[in-house]
Amino acid sequence: MNQLDFTRLERQLGYVFEQPKLLQLALSHRSVGQPNNERLEFLGDSILNFVVAEQLFEAFPEAREGQLTRLRANLVKGETLASIANELSLGEYVRLGDGERKSGGHTRASILADLVEAIIGAVYKESGLASAKALIVRLVGERIRAITLEDQHKDSKSALQEYLQSRQQPLPDYVLEEVDGEGHAQRFTVKCVVAGLKDAPMATDTSRKKAEKKAASLALSALNKQAGK
Repeated sequence: MNQLDFTRLERQLGYVFEQPKLLQLALSHRSVGQPNNERLEFLGDSILNFVVAEQLFEAFPEAREGQLTRLRANLVKGETLASIANELSLGEYVRLGDGERKSGGHTRASILADLVEAIIGAVYKESGLASAKALIVRLVGERIRAITLEDQHKDSKSALQEYLQSRQQPLPDYVLEEVDGEGHAQRFTVKCVVAGLKDAPMATDTSRKKAEKKAASLALSALNKQAGK
């Protein structure tokens, strides 16, 4: 990795490292051996969660804890971080062991997401919380500004869990009732068992996860109807 590469990445990050080796460490996957970016990743993950929580707290003064938790989870999840990593072309910079490189590690979402956290940790180690916070705001600020509580899609399973927790009721139980078809043509039928609902809603879809979400949505609708909403 030459200085030109660092310069291009640093321009995208909006931060110039006084210690280029720290950035190189942040870009070093554990497959290269020691030292690698795992400790920086651990540090960056904690700072990212804190700063995103703070940003959401300020941006949505009317939001409840459950809403803020869900919004934060969407912003710091691996899929979002991998998307940020791709925007920064981090796959071009990551240092991998031979085996990981040959297996396409530079495109693996989990590895790319970890790079973002490790870079945040590296900035914090070199320049402190203010610089790390500024970097995080640059990376996720547009995503936060694009969120509204009104149109933010709420995962139906999370919504159901939040509904039940707010009423001190047991969490739902998802029961796989049936699997039809073979290979990519499989259909999963799931039942959502909720205390207080006489009939457990059932839903079918192409994956168990999708079927669970559909069943949760049906259960939430039934609960709201039962409550007269």
